Amino acid sequence: MNNKLIIGFLGIALLYILGSASPNCHSFESNLIINKIEINITGLSTVGKYKCSTTFIKKDTIVLNVDNKNCIKAEIPMVKFDCGNRIMTKDLQATVKTTEFPSSFVNISDIKAYGNHYKCNLNFLITNKTLRYKDFILTKDNSKLQGVIALNLSDIGLVPPVKMGGLIKVKDQIEVKFDLFYK
Repeated sequence: MNNKLIIGFLGIALLYILGSASPNCHSFESNLIINKIEINITGLSTVGKYKCSTTFIKKDTIVLNVDNKNCIKAEIPMVKFDCGNRIMTKDLQATVKTTEFPSSFVNISDIKAYGNHYKCNLNFLITNKTLRYKDFILTKDNSKLQGVIALNLSDIGLVPPVKMGGLIKVKDQIEVKFDLFYK
């Protein structure tokens, strides 16, 4: 009788120990503290490559593997982009209609570990068009998450600039690369 009692208590103790154990199946940190965002727009024209960029401080915390606070929303001031040339910067601002749409917005949500990287849903509002990407991959590189969107200006209702009577033409396809720097 004592043996059955001892085995019963050991069984309950074993269930308690196993029930309170938490699995360690993710090698990723549970929080990402974002402190800066950098965005680069690159493309081609008939005179070569161009790159316009902006960097701004964005302090936010992303809590991974939970439903609440698992997103980051950022307002991108379009007038802050610099193309390294005053005329090119002015052309970019005219192309994206900064007087009518001074800001673009990005919303990255449902961020989950995916191998050595992350998978998320991305909504990107530029001018009056929203681009939606489901299962978008964010690559992890040292202290930043990086995402790249290839799109055509015509997809968002924009016309690539043409200068000097058609001698200088900007190609329709651009690449938007963003880096989320974290601690």
